Amino acid sequence: MRHRSVAELMTPTAVSVGRDTSFKEIARLLDEFDITAVCVVDEEERPVGVVSEADLVRRRAAGSGLDTAGGLMSSPAVVARPDWSVVRAARVMDRARVKRLPVVGDDGRLLGVLSRSDLIQLFLRRDRAIQEEIVEDVVTRTLGLNPSDLSVEVEDGRVTLSGTVSRPGLVPVLLRLCNSVDGVVGVVDRLGQADQAT
Repeated sequence: MRHRSVAELMTPTAVSVGRDTSFKEIARLLDEFDITAVCVVDEEERPVGVVSEADLVRRRAAGSGLDTAGGLMSSPAVVARPDWSVVRAARVMDRARVKRLPVVGDDGRLLGVLSRSDLIQLFLRRDRAIQEEIVEDVVTRTLGLNPSDLSVEVEDGRVTLSGTVSRPGLVPVLLRLCNSVDGVVGVVDRLGQADQAT
């Protein structure tokens, strides 16, 4: 069982600006590319901050004279690595209270950007793909259970498990693993425990 990586979901072409880019130019780029933020990079293409639509509105409303990216940006930039799982990236977004993460390589240079809208793609996985991953990876490979003992139904990302499990205490593990599969929005437990021979 494997969560998808940041590299698989990120937008590989991030719109970036330098510290000296003007307020008006940033606004033009946001409109032209239909995006909500730009990365601010240094001379070596390393992210140093992010300027969002909210930053522009807030500064304009305050009548601030800070009209370049360097003055407008939220800094330092909270970044992700391409090999991170999307779960790790989502946790970093939540902790830092940001809506997007510049993605950097080993040299610290900008490779792309991962946004909340990219993460939404996880929940658009087809039900059949979720079902196959649960049966093959969770039930069979990870837990070593006989898939014929269980029924796994998936509808709109909601998993319903029914059937019997033979080992005590296995149900919470099975539920936790199913909940961790990309695209699952909930798990309904209709499992029973097989009678143990005495």
